[in-house]
Amino acid sequence: MSLVQSNRPLYQMTASRPGTIVCDVGALAADADTVHALARLQLVAHRCGMEIRLSHASGELQELLAFVGLREVLRVEPSGQPEQREQGGGVEEERELDDPAG
Repeated sequence: MSLVQSNRPLYQMTASRPGTIVCDVGALAADADTVHALARLQLVAHRCGMEIRLSHASGELQELLAFVGLREVLRVEPSGQPEQREQGGGVEEERELDDPAG
């Protein structure tokens, strides 16, 4: 059977495809334009039987997605949440191990 004679769309006839597309959004701003673009991307992916997962989403972007009601539609990969890092307190003085901290 040739592709021309088939009534099925070509994408259904391709070899197995991943069902999830992971997008690294770490460099994107947390604003309405970003949310709009990601929502449209998810819509196209959904129409193709796929889904979008976000990685490295900032806390602000995650909060914005929740605020506009898209947290369940645009899901964030668990490893995409940024780690909280402690700020360095400067240089500590070097001392001997048996020297009491003083």
